[in-house]
Amino acid sequence: MDRKLLLIILDGVPYRNFRRLFGNLEGWVDSGDARVWKMRAVLPSISASCYASIHTGVAPAEHGCTGNGNVFRLGHKDVFSQVREGGGVTGAVTHSFWSQFFNRHPFDYVRDVEYDEPESKTINHGRFHSMTGYGHDNQMTPSDVDLFGTLTNLALRFGLDYGILHTCTLDSMGHRFFHDCQQMDHACFVMDEMLAPFIPRWRDLGYEVIVTADHGQDERGHHGGRGPLQQETALYYFGDAEGPEQDAVIDQLQLAPTILSRMGAPIADTMKAKPFLK
Repeated sequence: MDRKLLLIILDGVPYRNFRRLFGNLEGWVDSGDARVWKMRAVLPSISASCYASIHTGVAPAEHGCTGNGNVFRLGHKDVFSQVREGGGVTGAVTHSFWSQFFNRHPFDYVRDVEYDEPESKTINHGRFHSMTGYGHDNQMTPSDVDLFGTLTNLALRFGLDYGILHTCTLDSMGHRFFHDCQQMDHACFVMDEMLAPFIPRWRDLGYEVIVTADHGQDERGHHGGRGPLQQETALYYFGDAEGPEQDAVIDQLQLAPTILSRMGAPIADTMKAKPFLK
């Protein structure tokens, strides 16, 4: 591997919430330690469909995941498989959908909640949560600092070349409280504060870091369709690559080939979008 990289996905954060409420991330932009762009999610802008597109680099119309009720083992090559083909070690601290898409389906609560499989052709080291029982009054989400700590633990123990972390806390808060409210302002502040100490630590370990979301949410806490609040989010990059102009809008399908190009891993033929970092 040419480089190591961590992808941090904070589920369900519209662009304006990132830019207005994440003071630590924005401070690093101001200091020149990070760059930020707008990224537009695929359609449908629903979580599972976006997860699948983020890692395969193809649209839902092609990979076939049409929503959260249609999760299966995907057939396309993905970031995990390509990093493994390039000789890298992969790790995931995510919702169980990621394990089902890229390793095994259906998800087994005993077998798949935690695994270390050095010979796997996709995910070598996985730690997953299912959010079973999730609803309006009980979000069923783990503490985000625990997830950040777990990813760091995997990176230190197993020498991950590529790691992904995904948390649904802010998406769940948005569905419950919507976005123009004190509860959502505070939730974004807490997420930013929890995440901030880990970014310099990951950088010191030699990782480039990308922080983004899978999609946004509108004023009623909805996403899945078209529109800036539903589709548009921010992407923060910590690293030394050259990127597009500040006003560029990144297509979500560019994320997979960009990660692979930065790492020196082979880009699958099905990933047609151009990398946005050089």
